[in-house]
Amino acid sequence: MKKSAYLFIATSLVIGLNACNEVSQKKNMTKAIDKENMDLSIKAGDDLFEYANGGWIKSHPIPAEYSQYGAFTVIYEDNQKQLKSLVEEVSAEKNTKRGSVSQKIRDFYNSGMDTLKIEELGINAISSRLEEIENLKTKAGIEKHIAIMHRRGSYPLFYFYAGADQRNSSTEIGNFYQGGLGLPDMDYYINESDRSEGIRKAYIEHLTKMFMLKGDSEEDAAKSAQVVMDIETRLAKVSKTRLEQRDPVANYNKMNLDDLKEKAPGFDWETYFNNLGLSNPGDMNVGQVDFIAGMADMFSKSSVEDLKTYLVWNLLDNSANYLSSDFVEQNFDFFGRTLSGKQEIQARWKRVLNTTSSGLGEAIGQLYVEKYFPAESKQRMVALVENLRKSFAQRISQLDWMSDETKAKAKAKLDAITVKVGYPDKWKDYSKLEINPDNYYINVSNAREFEFNRNIAKIGKPVDKTEWGMTPQTVNAYYNPTNNEIVFPAGILQPPFFNKDADDAVNYGSIGVVIGHEMTHGFDDMGRQYDKDGNLNDWWTTEDADRFKAKIAMLEQQYDNYKILDSLHVDGKLTMGENIADLGGLNISYNALMMSYNGNYPADIDGFNYTQRFFLGYASVWRQNIRDKELIRRLKEDVHSPGDARVNIPPFNMDVFLKAFNISENDRLFIPEEKRAFIW
Repeated sequence: MKKSAYLFIATSLVIGLNACNEVSQKKNMTKAIDKENMDLSIKAGDDLFEYANGGWIKSHPIPAEYSQYGAFTVIYEDNQKQLKSLVEEVSAEKNTKRGSVSQKIRDFYNSGMDTLKIEELGINAISSRLEEIENLKTKAGIEKHIAIMHRRGSYPLFYFYAGADQRNSSTEIGNFYQGGLGLPDMDYYINESDRSEGIRKAYIEHLTKMFMLKGDSEEDAAKSAQVVMDIETRLAKVSKTRLEQRDPVANYNKMNLDDLKEKAPGFDWETYFNNLGLSNPGDMNVGQVDFIAGMADMFSKSSVEDLKTYLVWNLLDNSANYLSSDFVEQNFDFFGRTLSGKQEIQARWKRVLNTTSSGLGEAIGQLYVEKYFPAESKQRMVALVENLRKSFAQRISQLDWMSDETKAKAKAKLDAITVKVGYPDKWKDYSKLEINPDNYYINVSNAREFEFNRNIAKIGKPVDKTEWGMTPQTVNAYYNPTNNEIVFPAGILQPPFFNKDADDAVNYGSIGVVIGHEMTHGFDDMGRQYDKDGNLNDWWTTEDADRFKAKIAMLEQQYDNYKILDSLHVDGKLTMGENIADLGGLNISYNALMMSYNGNYPADIDGFNYTQRFFLGYASVWRQNIRDKELIRRLKEDVHSPGDARVNIPPFNMDVFLKAFNISENDRLFIPEEKRAFIW
């Protein structure tokens, strides 16, 4: 999940999933917990992940096209089939009106499926843009062209976008963020491990092959590859680590254009902004000042020819998936096979559908919710969220480590959280997006430029809090700290996350914990630094903040000590926010379940009581198989812990879990009481 959520409980009542009464219990015929998916030969206290999911894991090997396969992937696959039927239905229409959403969906998708045309074009699909770069003669021309590339959705050197001012969350301002790297993380460029060295070598080979596909000789391609590697390594050395990027205060550095010129004098910022159409960008947040300064210094000391080579690479890298099959295969060979361990590329229709769904996300999303998301699902979800909100408020009241002063502000923030479920109330207007039937790459580029222009136009204007950061068909959820909102797209509201036929215990253990997880992000190590209005503002007493830090340090240690692949460990600091949210989500949702029962506890189902089913429901959400390469990559890059750690750590901090499964100090995963983390 992306960020956080909250919980709530109603005293007498029904949670939005199934009413807690005799009638609804009799109707629960679906096996939400299937013993065939479990491995009962393993003790829950030794490996809850395998105990709950071992049977499923054995019977669901990873398909060749994936680097991991789990509950999210299964829903994603189902969604793909649904979206395909919707898009193909639109694509079959003959007499759609020019400029209509249907015409744009049809032509976007069909242009991507027209492999004859794409193969015929080959590198010529981007020849005019390569020529633009080749014709650059000066640094000023390059600075101008970087702005043009940014507008087109390609991001050499750095990112610039509109976002809420984090200390005045009602207003949009320009934001800088570090970037410019072809590899997924700066650590790959500077880490001296054998694996990182191997990836660097493979990356240079990939760069060389891509330049050769463009038409360069092997010798020239190898030289260009080294130029790109040198520039990106210099950028990596001034980049912040992923852990450093998690500090919102350190990454808030507001300045105007004159300040930016002073901090980073090696780059002509006026030329850049004039060519973005922002002659006066106003106040901006420069997220990583040292990076922008270092980038500008590198730019000033690099030759025009080297910078042109770097821009060519950015164009190739940004375009590869939409060109002929030789580019697509080479791109997949490195990023899919080498980095993630995938064995084969996805079917073309899936790739084109993803791209169409990205470029016309809410247009397709509108079709999706009309056909596949019933109104009752939204109503039930909203009711469940409110139950969880009440639960969270109750737990805040009962905290023994927080003062009454901070509790009052925490409750005010909880009360202020906005909830979005299913789909936006106001759909995005795509009337200015031009889509043609005969050039896939240009359609992708037009969609990117449309989105960039739409975003940049927000600068200086009030934040539109009706907007969504995900499309309705997305299988995910998120918390947005500057809006203080939790968002649950329609795509995630299906089994095993949301199951209308499951008993309440399982639903609270799955979608209830997801809601609680997103709520808790507003109170994790990052989210707690924002107030109820979404502004960076320290609303904690010093003593409460210190007690909070001591408690999360215990959680950090638990994850640091969790071993992966015999010799690797989870990074407890990097994953801290998600780990706090998992533990908070479990506690809040279980409390909400108890409140919903109101003392009327249900009978066991298939030999499992309601508490056991709650935790089994939670475990089933994180079931997955994952390739070693992908797991190693995620340990370096992902702020989420691996699925088995998410199942095998948080519940062992909870007395109700230990009692339900008779966990003792003799079990491998047992955590002594003095080392358990009790936070939210």
